[in-house]
Amino acid sequence: METKPRGKFASKLGIILASAGSAVGLGNIWRFPTETGENGGAAFLLIYICCILLLGLPVMLSEFMIGRHAHANAATAFEKLAPGKKQWHWIGRLGVVTGTMILSFYNVVAGWTANYSVCALGNGFNRMSESGDPKVFTDYFNSFVTGTYEPVAYLIGFMLLTHIIVVLGVEKGIERFSKLMMPLLFILLLVLAGCALTMEGAAEGLRFLFQPDFSKIDPGVVLSAMGQAFFSLSLGIGCLCTYASYFKEDVNLGKTAFSVAGIDTMVAVIAGIIIFPAVFSVPGMEPTEGPKLVFVALPHIFKDVFGGLPLLSYLVPFLFYFLLVLASLTSTISMHEVITAYISEVHHLSRKAAATLVTTICIVLSTLCSLSLGAGSEWTIGGMMLFDFFDYATAKWMLPVGGFFIAIFAGWFLNRQILWDELTNKGSIRFYGFKAFLFLLRFVAPLGILLIFLNELGWLAF
Repeated sequence: METKPRGKFASKLGIILASAGSAVGLGNIWRFPTETGENGGAAFLLIYICCILLLGLPVMLSEFMIGRHAHANAATAFEKLAPGKKQWHWIGRLGVVTGTMILSFYNVVAGWTANYSVCALGNGFNRMSESGDPKVFTDYFNSFVTGTYEPVAYLIGFMLLTHIIVVLGVEKGIERFSKLMMPLLFILLLVLAGCALTMEGAAEGLRFLFQPDFSKIDPGVVLSAMGQAFFSLSLGIGCLCTYASYFKEDVNLGKTAFSVAGIDTMVAVIAGIIIFPAVFSVPGMEPTEGPKLVFVALPHIFKDVFGGLPLLSYLVPFLFYFLLVLASLTSTISMHEVITAYISEVHHLSRKAAATLVTTICIVLSTLCSLSLGAGSEWTIGGMMLFDFFDYATAKWMLPVGGFFIAIFAGWFLNRQILWDELTNKGSIRFYGFKAFLFLLRFVAPLGILLIFLNELGWLAF
C-alpha cells in the first residue's frame, strides 16, 4: 500500500516534545483547573495521578505499540495488524472521524485564544476596564463568540497556521515546531506561576491544590479524575498512534510514555498553580467558573490583582493568552496529522494535497460550528447547537468508545509476542512488570473507560 517512504522523527527529544504537545492543550490549562475546583482540589489531584498511571499509561503504550509496529496511519494500522478482521478496522477509522469533529470545534476555541492574545497585546483589556462596567468582559466575550465575521477570520487564520506546519512534514514541520513551541510554553508557564505566587491568595490557592481533604472523595470524584486523565492524554483519537508510526526502532516506548504523561501532568499542575492563587485573590471568585474562568473571570482577576502595576497589567494577560495559543496549536497540529496521514496514505495523495483537503473540510465545519453560536443558532442536532453537538458526541461517545476498543485490541487480540517485542525493542532493552502491564491493559483500563463512559452519559447515580 505504501509507495513512498514515510516521515520519521529525527531525535528522541523531538519524539517526546511532539508527543507531549499532542497531549498538552486547553484540557490541561482550562479543563483541569475546572475539574479540580469542582472535585475537592488536592484529593482530586492525587486520584488523577493514580488514574494516569493505571489507566492512561497502558492505553498510551497500546497506541504507541500499534502505531510503531504497523508503521502506518491510525486507520491502516489496525488493517495491517488484524487482516481479514474488518470489525477492528473501524477503530482507526473512528479515530479519523473523531479527530475531524474535535479539530472542527476545537479550532473555534483556538480562534478565541488568538483573539484574546491580540486584544491583550493591544492593551485592550485595560482599556475595557476603564469603563467601570462590571459586565464589560462578559459582554466582550458574548459579542465576540456570537459574531459572524471576526471569529470566523480568527479560526481560519489558526487553521492555516496549523496547515503550514503539517505540510512541512514530520521532521521539518511537526518536530521542528514542537522543539520551539514546547520549551516556550514551559517558560511562559513558569513565568506566570511566578507571578501567581506573588498574589494575595497564593497561600490559600496552594493549600487548595496540594493539601488534600479526603472527606471530599466519593465515586463521582474518582470517575471525574479518570475522565480527566483519559481526555488530558488525548487517548482514543489516534494522535499518539499516528505519531508512533514515525518513531524509529530504537525508541524506548516505556520511557517515552512516562515522559509524555509526566510532562502532561506537570503542565496541568502548573496551570493550577497559576489559576488558583489568582482565583483566591479576588473576593467572591469561585474556581468552578468553567469556560468563563478563562475568557471572563481571568480578565477581571488580572485587572483587580495587577491594576496598580501598569507593566504587569499589560504583560501578564498577554503571556497567559499567548500560552493558550501555543497549547491549542500543539493539539490542532496532532489532530490535523491524524487525518492528513490517513488521506495521504489510503488515497495516495501527496502530503500537501491531503493537508489542503483536510484544512478545507475543517475550515468549513469550524465556520458552521462558530456560526451556530450566533447567526446559525437554529442549526441544531438533537436539540444542541452544532458546536455543542460536536463537543458532546466526541467527548461522551466517540473518545471513550475508541479508547475502550484500543485497550481490548491490544490486550486481548494483539499477539503477546508483538507486545513484548515493542516494549523491549525485540529484547534489546528491559521492561519491568510486563504481567502487571498486561493485567492493567486487559482489565483495569477497559473497566475504567467503561465507567467513564457510563458516568459521562449520566447513567451512574453518583
